[in-house]
Amino acid sequence: MKVIEKIIELGDGRSITIETGKLAKQADGSVVVKMGKTMLLATVVSAKDAKPDVDFMPLSVDYKEKFSALGRFPGGFMKREGRPSDYEILVSRLVDRALRPLFPEDYHAETFVSINLISADTETMPDALAGLAASAALAVSDIPFMEPISEVRVARVDGEFKINPTRTELEAADLDMIVAATMENIMMVEGEMDEVSEAEMLEAIKIAHEAIKVQCQAQIELTEMVGKTEKREYCHEDNDEELRQLIIDKTYDKVLEVARRKNANKHQRAEDFAAVKEEFVTEYSEGKEESEINMTLIGRYYHDVEKEAVRNMVLEDRLRLDGRKTDEIRPIWSEVDYLPGAHGSAVFTRGETQSLTSVTLGTKLDEKIVDDVLYQGKEKFVLHYNFPPFSTGDARASRGISRREVGHGNLAFRALKGMIPADSPYAIRVVSDILESNGSSSMATVCAGTLALMDAGIQIKKPVTGIAMGLISTAGAEKYAVLSDILGDEDHLGDMDFKVTGTRDGITATQMDIKVDGLPYEVLAQALEQARQGRLHILDKIGETIEEPREDLKPHAPRIVSMDIPKDMIGAVIGPGGKIIQEIQEVTGAVIVIEEVDGKGVVDISADNKESIDAAVARVKGIVAVPEVGEIYKGKVKSIVTFGAFIEILPGKDGLLHISEIEHRRLQTVDEVLKEGEEVEVKLIDIDAKSGKLKLSRKVLLPKPERKKKEENK
Repeated sequence: MKVIEKIIELGDGRSITIETGKLAKQADGSVVVKMGKTMLLATVVSAKDAKPDVDFMPLSVDYKEKFSALGRFPGGFMKREGRPSDYEILVSRLVDRALRPLFPEDYHAETFVSINLISADTETMPDALAGLAASAALAVSDIPFMEPISEVRVARVDGEFKINPTRTELEAADLDMIVAATMENIMMVEGEMDEVSEAEMLEAIKIAHEAIKVQCQAQIELTEMVGKTEKREYCHEDNDEELRQLIIDKTYDKVLEVARRKNANKHQRAEDFAAVKEEFVTEYSEGKEESEINMTLIGRYYHDVEKEAVRNMVLEDRLRLDGRKTDEIRPIWSEVDYLPGAHGSAVFTRGETQSLTSVTLGTKLDEKIVDDVLYQGKEKFVLHYNFPPFSTGDARASRGISRREVGHGNLAFRALKGMIPADSPYAIRVVSDILESNGSSSMATVCAGTLALMDAGIQIKKPVTGIAMGLISTAGAEKYAVLSDILGDEDHLGDMDFKVTGTRDGITATQMDIKVDGLPYEVLAQALEQARQGRLHILDKIGETIEEPREDLKPHAPRIVSMDIPKDMIGAVIGPGGKIIQEIQEVTGAVIVIEEVDGKGVVDISADNKESIDAAVARVKGIVAVPEVGEIYKGKVKSIVTFGAFIEILPGKDGLLHISEIEHRRLQTVDEVLKEGEEVEVKLIDIDAKSGKLKLSRKVLLPKPERKKKEENK
């Protein structure tokens, strides 16, 4: 066994070690990446041949966290890891998006990348190491891969940028991004920010890239150390250059004519492009046997013609498929309060992209419980994004939530979550259903989410909108066009998909995928500025629908009152076995949730009407209230004895009303005046210093008899 190691110094006393040759040696490539106690095992296996008629890269990336990595048992009856969590899916997508563009265009063998968290500590965040581990596994294999990449987290903590900060440090960060890059080029960016400027975001990307270059160089050296500089030979495409040129000659001008029609309807446009292809196939097929016609090659070459024609039109004519200018936003209309049964709702439509979004308000009992390997807790704000097939006119069934839906929903979630007030007592669920899609549905979700939250009466700090930017460029970006509010076709045919969300004052979230080499930072800067202008335009548009959050919740929304109580009174409110709190809920109809926060008890009382809440608040206040001498209380007669009556002046607090303190006259028996269960006003006149017993008086609240008053005046 020959174990090879490569150590990467981070420059602050921490280091990352890449080890190969010890584990999983039957995979095409495997490495263990270690930082502190965190260890990732990454393996890659690629089939020797491609399946017939496959003309794309069938890459699968799976990130999996083992509960044993942190010495924990999985939850559930089976006590074993189940389906991937949202977090695992998101990390898988981060790695996939960075790796996929770097396989050769003609490499079509099924390739599987598996990244497993096998050891962990609570401070070292493994998501920032997953891309490095996957790329290093490819680097020590013979699988064709153009050049190594790496991913790092860059965060700004107390004004200073830090690479791969600890989990504790990240809690104080106002910028948190994962950046993926090669030695020369940025490939992918994703993260969230606290309204930072475009210049600050670019600075963070540059700092991250410098750290990535060191990690890429380490992988290049590792490849040489294991002797894998020569990659496997393959042939996954059979090309026909004569057919390729024939398709170019026969269809290019016709495709360009269709592209220049400025048709804003994507289905009609698709039919027009398809008609050009069908015309060629009909003409080409005349006099040929079916076996002589390679529809796979025709489809691939025609797609290339379509892509080239559209790109050239944008670069040369500065025209887009739907006739817009490069910085022009599609027509926008929006509406709030569309769903009368929801607590808040909105429809946001931009061009052929539409989101119907609802807001549901709940109590702490409705908060999402998270039980991942490295994080356990609750989330009071969640956002779910649904992308049904009918939104693109596809005739197919919907089979569960896709990774894409998880990723798009997470981007919108990160865009909005910083605007939710920290003191909001509500659990909030935002659901975006995409009803039409032609580009940028995640950004439509952000806009619709803002509208629906304001419609619900949630006092968000500021409205947030989002926009998707695209890019068409020549090699080295000698000639380029930055496109605002891209169409689905422009995303597919373009060189960049750059989504930016934010308020009027700065960026709150971003997601970027770059598909070309050598993109200068100046182009990114222009894209960011163009995105800022588009974001402001959209903010103006949604402001025409609703300018600010409604002052109050909808009448049918749950009402929540939050109150603080002393920590040592939590048990008194709950009661033995929950008896008291259950009795309050049963009598008042309210829902009560108590938890300890920062050394005090926080009581959330919710109901769908004010009377229930007021009654429950009064009961809780009564339990935690401290009796004060001189105060007047309305109490209930709990029991009668020969020498007086015991009165409950506060829940669980009884005092003695002596027979001599009931009235000014002398009573023979207590029940001459009082009955059990009767309510009576009394005054607390004394608290015994030793026993704490309460002494009450009723007569001090009654007027003195006239006879006594006259005798006193003599």
